[in-house]
Amino acid sequence: MATSLISLVGDYLFADRRARDQASTEKLAVEAAPLFLQANMNALQVLLTEAGGELGGRLMVLDPFAKVQADSYSEQNGTLIELPEVSAILVDGKMMDYGVHQVGNARGMTLFSFLMPIDQDATWVGYSTAALTVQGEVIGVLLFSSPIQDVMQRLTSLQNSMTLYFVAAAMAAMAIALVISRVITKPIATLTRGIQRMGRGDLSVRVPVRGSGELKRLAVTFNVMSEKLELLDKSRNQFVSNASHELKTPLSTMKILLENIIYQPEMDAELRTEFLTDINREINRLNLIISDLLTLVSMDSKTTRLNRETFRFADVVSDVAHRLSVVADKRRQDIKLQISDSCEMYADMAKLTQVVYNIMDNAIKYTPEGGLIRVRLVRSGRDAILRITDNGPGIPKEDLPHIFDRFYRVDKARSRDTGGTGLGLSIVNQLVLMHGGSVSVQSEEGHGATFTVELPIHQG
Repeated sequence: MATSLISLVGDYLFADRRARDQASTEKLAVEAAPLFLQANMNALQVLLTEAGGELGGRLMVLDPFAKVQADSYSEQNGTLIELPEVSAILVDGKMMDYGVHQVGNARGMTLFSFLMPIDQDATWVGYSTAALTVQGEVIGVLLFSSPIQDVMQRLTSLQNSMTLYFVAAAMAAMAIALVISRVITKPIATLTRGIQRMGRGDLSVRVPVRGSGELKRLAVTFNVMSEKLELLDKSRNQFVSNASHELKTPLSTMKILLENIIYQPEMDAELRTEFLTDINREINRLNLIISDLLTLVSMDSKTTRLNRETFRFADVVSDVAHRLSVVADKRRQDIKLQISDSCEMYADMAKLTQVVYNIMDNAIKYTPEGGLIRVRLVRSGRDAILRITDNGPGIPKEDLPHIFDRFYRVDKARSRDTGGTGLGLSIVNQLVLMHGGSVSVQSEEGHGATFTVELPIHQG
């Protein structure tokens, strides 16, 4: 960059000098051409001497073979001049040219080539050439040489100053870059160490959030991801623990019952039948847990597909209420239906039947004897809204966020007495989400609970 800037400044310094020298050379070439054609060497010599004194340089006339025929200094007559600027006229056919040369060195410089180191002690000369023409025919070359030492000295001084400035600027830039790189790389290094710790299994790692912009967003994103992974890992461990416990409980019960039967061969037939009945009940409970687990695994792996068909959701709600009315009657409970729209939809009828059954069955289990279960179905715009309300014990506020978690129970002892697996509401949530809907619960401890299912009505 420094070299380019010096080149631009050098071009600027020489632009005026070049224009002036070329204009003078071109004008003199017009006057000298007829004198050279007529071989009027005396008049030509006078012209060159007077003009050279006025311009402060040396003038020479060269023939078509680049030999000097007239010299304002009267020193180089008959000498062959080998300069690129002369060849440009005689060989390349140019009408004029200009170049800068170091005296005593064949190396030359064009106006736009100030890219080489400048020798401060050298002598520099500018050469301007113009064609001597008569009726369009080149009969020779007028060469004007003038010292440009003053210009080169200014350029040398500028080059030294610019070099010093750019070295200082480069060092300052390097120092600033080192500081900035430390500022940038430090949080990246911290993040890298956090990722390495996470790779070793430490999901509790968090990185400090510093700075602004992309680095801050990167740290925040990493912490969010780490937190989610930690929660997911804890949920997985909790799920495995809960599933193991749920499977172990009926197995333990069956083992105790079977051992009693095995080690008491003289057991009363009625008691043996009771034990076998309990074993059968626990087997059914195991089957139910395994079936619910397989359902959840199937939904998690995205292998479950919706078999959509057109049906009236009101008919599904009425049918489930009718089937569960037998259980409700035994508990002297009343199921009150309020259906204001048929809610014809295009969905998976079997899966939505399971949704309604699970919520309604849950309401019956937790509603005390003689209680009331309200089931209301309405249509709101393009959604079907189902609300099932019971007047049971309600759900504590701290338990509401976890009510759809797998194996989560508000009252664990009572839930097992009712025969639930702790997976019903989790299955409900997954099935509703598969249909693009949502399920929520509102409850206050001691005042029952209301489950609300919102489902989009798709027309087939």
